[in-house]
Amino acid sequence: MTRSFYSHIRDAWKDPDEGKLAELQWQRQQEWRTQGAIERIDRPTRLDRARSLGYKAKQGVIVARASVRKGGARKQRFTAGRRSKRQGVTRITRRKDIQRVAEERCTRKFPNLRVLNSYPVGEDGRQKWYEVILLDPNHSAIENDGDLNWICDDTHHNRALRGLTSAGQQNRGLGS
Repeated sequence: MTRSFYSHIRDAWKDPDEGKLAELQWQRQQEWRTQGAIERIDRPTRLDRARSLGYKAKQGVIVARASVRKGGARKQRFTAGRRSKRQGVTRITRRKDIQRVAEERCTRKFPNLRVLNSYPVGEDGRQKWYEVILLDPNHSAIENDGDLNWICDDTHHNRALRGLTSAGQQNRGLGS
């Protein structure tokens, strides 16, 4: 039986540091490191994942790549007023998932757009990169699309900041 184009992409992304994608991913990450924290891109890096999460190649649908630092939280040391047990500076774990942080940063960078979903595209020793799918709720192509027009409702304003995306719900313990 013949396999679809998307199944081949999915297989390649199961282990991007091995096989066909390794050299390409290495070159991409070198380029991404020189770019800003949030970059609008023309097309998704992982087309299979983007399409499965609702991406469509049409006007009003935007993809942005966000980089977020890896590791635990960085806290400043308090000057006074704590017992030593509560004075932790290192080994602090944030309650927020890094993917959720990436979505929130994209929401703040593009205030007129709404986050549909996001997915990881790479990581190195210092940071992780996510691609965030954003929709323009005021664009006629989105308003007339039966699959995407639900996001035009005002109840979905700032949905990433309120933890209503897939990553946000999973982080809050609501997802599967």
